[in-house]
Amino acid sequence: MATLEDLGVSAFINIVGAFAFLILFAVLRIQPINDRVYFPKWYITGGRNSPRVRGRGVGKFVNLNLRTYFTFLNWMPGALRMSESEIIQHAGLDSAVYLRIYILGLKIFVPITVLALLVLIPVNVSGGTFLNLNKKIMYSDIDKLSISNVNARSQRFFIHLLMAYLFTIWTCYILYKEYDNVAFMRLHFLASQNRRVDQFTVVVRNVPHVSGHSISESVEQFFHRNHPDHYLGHQAVYNANKFAKLVRQKERLQNWLDYNQLKFERRPEKRPTTKRGFLGLCGERVDAINYYRERISELDEKIAYERQRILKDPKTIMPVAFVTFDSRWGAAVCAQTQQSKNPTKWLTDWAPEPRDVYWENLPIPFVSLSIRRLIISIAVFALVFFYMIPIAFVQSLANLDGLEKVAPFLRPVIEIKVIKSFLQGFLPGLALKVFLYILPTVLMIMSKVEGYLSLSSLERKAAAKYYYFMLVNVFLGSIITGTAFEQLYSFIHQPPTQIPITIGVSIPMKATFFMTYIMVDGWAGIASEILRLKPLVIYHLKNLFIVKTERDREKAMDPGSIDLPENLPSLQLYFLLGLVYAVVTPVLLPFILVFFAFAFLVYRHQIINVYNQEYESAGAFWPHVHGRIIASLLIAQLLLLGLLSTKKAANSTPLLIILPILTIWFHKYCKSRFEPAFRKYPLEEAMEKDIMEKASEPNLNLKAYLADAYLHPIFHSFNDDEEEKIEVRVDKGQSHIPSPTRSEISSESPPHYVYHYEFEP
Repeated sequence: MATLEDLGVSAFINIVGAFAFLILFAVLRIQPINDRVYFPKWYITGGRNSPRVRGRGVGKFVNLNLRTYFTFLNWMPGALRMSESEIIQHAGLDSAVYLRIYILGLKIFVPITVLALLVLIPVNVSGGTFLNLNKKIMYSDIDKLSISNVNARSQRFFIHLLMAYLFTIWTCYILYKEYDNVAFMRLHFLASQNRRVDQFTVVVRNVPHVSGHSISESVEQFFHRNHPDHYLGHQAVYNANKFAKLVRQKERLQNWLDYNQLKFERRPEKRPTTKRGFLGLCGERVDAINYYRERISELDEKIAYERQRILKDPKTIMPVAFVTFDSRWGAAVCAQTQQSKNPTKWLTDWAPEPRDVYWENLPIPFVSLSIRRLIISIAVFALVFFYMIPIAFVQSLANLDGLEKVAPFLRPVIEIKVIKSFLQGFLPGLALKVFLYILPTVLMIMSKVEGYLSLSSLERKAAAKYYYFMLVNVFLGSIITGTAFEQLYSFIHQPPTQIPITIGVSIPMKATFFMTYIMVDGWAGIASEILRLKPLVIYHLKNLFIVKTERDREKAMDPGSIDLPENLPSLQLYFLLGLVYAVVTPVLLPFILVFFAFAFLVYRHQIINVYNQEYESAGAFWPHVHGRIIASLLIAQLLLLGLLSTKKAANSTPLLIILPILTIWFHKYCKSRFEPAFRKYPLEEAMEKDIMEKASEPNLNLKAYLADAYLHPIFHSFNDDEEEKIEVRVDKGQSHIPSPTRSEISSESPPHYVYHYEFEP
């Protein structure tokens, strides 16, 4: 069990580590050669096209201004300088709402910490339980500050009961205010935008096959018949795997052509050459520029042929389409109602924002979705219990005293003072962090298999799985296995009737383990986030071996984004720990406060200077944040109820039963009051927005505006000089939409499906 000395060792290691990360970050960020690693957001938005600090010669790579090295903390005021409205404009509402979670943590826990330390610590210290307790039960000086040190049947428990009520009331009040604020921010954000294509578009899945009709014809007939006044057109989905392969080949060849042209411009006296054979290593040596131009020309012909084949072959059409309407009201009616007597056919929902679409999952049939989700649910359940093994191992490291009693042969090694302090104070938190490292990636893959249509939905589902995992394994698992290891001797040698009492005393003792975890994950871990060591190394490796053109350098930046599948559950774990231990072991709360304050600064800096969000969901994840904090409140109340029952506090315990009931009622009220703003689009607001838009822009050509809104990135793959066009049918004759003009395709964009537009004649 970790003692004060062990916690001191852990705090020293993590504080020194965090400080070292910050100093290293301060040095690396001002080097011109690293500018694209630590400020990629400004390059993407056009706010910067070269390092601000740049000299000649060596000064192009290394900052020679010594004065800048002494201002290594100036990033902190810089992170606070930008207002919330400016952050929304700069990085989007999702980023601003994510930062509000840290503000929420500070609002909740600052008053709770002050009150708990001033009131509960003196009450717990003067309890004196451990003076009369069985000597075989392990405890430390920190445990004397917890509720475990209060004698059974003590009237002091009424003070803990009062604090539980005050903490719950304060938390619910802050949650209500924040839910209200975020809902207002979301509605204001949506209303302030003139036109969002997803407000006019519905995605329809499981389109039934009708004999003699193509999928596209079935969609047109169905919506023309059932939504005759507002149906504008639809965008059919085609399977285009071979097409995507050709486009990627062209992109690689175009990159080599650009590289050789730049090389020739620098040395015009010598034309670059290459070999025709494998990877340019063998075969006849030829002029590189002419060679790559010929190869690209050949691929252009193949791409044009393949695209025409896709558009003409009815077998390539998938049973899904994006349906557009001439008004928000028409789209809202379609998206929020059942379209067919058969509830498994013509499934409609709001189309995600174009950047938010996860293309691979579009054509998955309804039956397959149900089977996939059942299988993944079973797999997640199995994974949770599989991870109990490493969690138990971590707890064995945290409870060496208990192991010594059962395995005395380990005592000579464990009793070495430095080793023991390291094992109990630092290693358990680090080991748990390592075991959790790959889990978010695994859970994201599972969520993709389940078949959700948008990246935001995938991240929220992955975050939900990770939260349940953290709740069961990291929190409950650590308490249960940790208690077993700590009191292993007592469990074996005491009567069964005494075991519940021992557990009731032991649960607060796990606060020491969670303190070490917070220091590793929430202090040193957050400092390592701002250092960006992995992206730094990868960027310079790419720069050394892969980058040939400016386009390559832009791709090598890899700004990343807020990792919601990992960050949201981790945040919710900190809320859970704070709310559970606020009454039980208040000394943990300052560790939570340091995390929220430090993480707020770091992520504000990263959002301003680094992250580039893949999509904008307008804060759609907030209901999940609110719901899980409510769940944390309920868990804290139930654990306190169980703990007081083991303390035989018969007078005070019944008064706690009403608290979970009031909390559930509060959650249901907030759910009915605010959640519709995150799930549905009010018809009243849709109609008002349509009327205002028609009054301000009476001649708006909505078809032209929506025509390529959901164009898959694969169509962004043709040169400016190409004459090929995508033909579509529109009202009053024929028209043409020019092909997109970019000559590249993002390697991150799924290549499986493309879209063809067929508006009603």
